[in-house]
This record gives sequence, structure tokens and C-alpha cells, in this order.
Amino acid sequence: MSLEQKISQAKAKLLVDYPLFGTIASKLELVKNDDIQSFKSNGIKLEYNSDFLERLTIAEMEFIFANGAMHASLAHEARKNGRSGWLWQLATDYAINDMLVENNLECPAEAHYSKRFSGLYAEEIYAQLKDDILRDELEYEADDIDDVQNQNSPQEELQEEQLFDEFAKAVFEEEMRSGEVPSSMERFFKITCNGKINWRDELKAALERFHKDDYTLLPPSKKFLHLGIYLPSCISQRFKLVVAVDSSGSVDEKLINEFLSELNFLMNTIQNFQIELLVCDDKIQSHKTFYGGDILETDIKGGGATDFRAVFEFVERELEDTKLLLYFTDLDGIFPRNEPNYAVKWVSPKEANVPFGEVIVLRD
Repeated sequence: MSLEQKISQAKAKLLVDYPLFGTIASKLELVKNDDIQSFKSNGIKLEYNSDFLERLTIAEMEFIFANGAMHASLAHEARKNGRSGWLWQLATDYAINDMLVENNLECPAEAHYSKRFSGLYAEEIYAQLKDDILRDELEYEADDIDDVQNQNSPQEELQEEQLFDEFAKAVFEEEMRSGEVPSSMERFFKITCNGKINWRDELKAALERFHKDDYTLLPPSKKFLHLGIYLPSCISQRFKLVVAVDSSGSVDEKLINEFLSELNFLMNTIQNFQIELLVCDDKIQSHKTFYGGDILETDIKGGGATDFRAVFEFVERELEDTKLLLYFTDLDGIFPRNEPNYAVKWVSPKEANVPFGEVIVLRD
């Protein structure tokens, strides 16, 4: 197998095994540099020694690309704060590799890894490494010296890092909403779940999470089979979604229309879908089915009290294989006693406690 084939397989496998790392690594610039012993990443590109990569297993190459993806996500220059460039890079490398090992990636022997730094932030590791150098009276460059060589100007470098950082943060936030973030990521990204979240982004993340675009190796993609490269193929099935709209007298019709308009826009990004739209107050007022290309609209009939149980009973009785229910409501009503075996997202203009599911709060 050629080195290019190994790299393709490793990147494809990383995308399947660790979507967060794989998605970011897919944007990473790989640069061959046989003047270095193994590999290094400076937050902009991943340089590698070709002989070194040749010796690695596919699993170890996954580790290398995940390492490069993390370095490229962290905007090193923005976080350096006057520290010595090379030592800050080393400290960050130790922190990243410790996190990757914790997530069961296979660490090559040449990578910077030590159990001594287990669970520590890069800033803490930097302080310990600096103390080691000063204690042993080794040569140490002043913290304000920029000793990371790069062909770009400092301003260009910072801009490139920040652009990649913004991309990585967007990928990270989407993975965080789906609950699939690797462990110990809080050492590198600030995780805030209680702040104001754009409801459109949350709704989009919910749809993407349940839209079935699965990767599989059986059968593999035929695009590169003639080169002996086995990449995942993508299988798309019709995306079925149940949407319930609370038509009780306490629900703002303007908000309902805004929600349906946004949902209609998002569904146009999915090629093959089917929406079961239910309008309900204390009983089912209407049921319509929409397919790809249809305009999602309905008459809001009702005005009575709110009883959520009617929708859940209808879904159980009439709509098999439901995986996701979006329920637009003000959350003032009677909830079912038992949690269903599918995901529920309550889309509401206010926050409230719910017995199951998650609340997406509509906020401007």
C-alpha cells in the first residue's frame, strides 16, 4: 500500500470513528517535510516525515491526524499570551496527546506523551516544563521571543489560525449538541450550555443529528477502488419527521408561523424527507403529510386546553418507526406519564421543566 493510500484510509477511518477529529482533519493542510524526524503541527498545517508515516499503523496515523486537527483548532498565537513559542507548542502537544489517549486513540512511541501531565491544561504543563528548564539551568529563551518559525507574517498567521479556529468551534458546538463530544475537551474549549443559544442553530443541529446520512464500508465507495483505497460510502434513506403544533388559545400564532417558516427552510436542505404534521390542542385537529419539495403550511385550528398525550398516543398508534418529534408549544399542558422510545424536542418561546426530551427556546 502506498503512503497516499494509507493517509486516505486513516483519514476516512478517523472520520467514521471520531467524527469531530475527522471533520476538522479533513480541512488540514498536510505538508511533506523529510527534514524533521516525525511530525509537527503549528496550528496551521501538519508537517510529516514520509519514512515516519510509512512505519505507522493506520490506527497510529489516526492519532497523528487527530493531533494535527486539535492543534489547528486552538489558535495557538491567540492563546500564547507572550509565552515562549516552542515551549507553548510543546505544552499544548502534551495536553492534546493526553486527551487523545484518554479517548482510546493509539499513541505512536514518538509522540509527546507522559502520564505526568494527565488531566492538565496546556497552561499548567507549560509552567511545569519551564520550571524543569530553569531548575536544570538549561538554556531558555525569554517568554516574549517569537521562536516559532513561519513564512507568513505574524498578522497573517494569526488570521489563518483564527479562521481555522472559528471552523473548528462550529464543528465542536454541533457535536456538543448531539452529545458526541470526546471526553476532556473542556481543557481546550470553553463549554457553555446555559448561555443564550440561537434556536435556529439548535433546530438545524437536531435535524442533522437524526437525518440518516450514515457512512458504511459495505459496500465501499467505488470512486477510488481501482487504486486499492477503501473509503466509506454514504447511504441516504428518506428522513421521516413528526412535527406537532400546539393550537391551544395560549400559543402565539406569529411564533408558530416563524417556526414553520424556519423548519420549511431547513427541510429544503434535505433531499429526501417526509413530515407528518399534527395540529393539536386537547385532541388532534388535523394531520397532513409533506414530502420533499412541498411547502410546509397548515391551518391552525383549535383554541382549547393543551393535552400533549393526544399527540403521543397518535404517534404510537399511527406513525411507526418515528425517531424524532418536534413539538411546538408553550409547555403549558398535560404531559404523558411515560417517556416514548423516540427523541422529543420541545420548541417553546420560554424555558420550562419537562419530564423528558429537550427544550429548544425560541429567542430573537
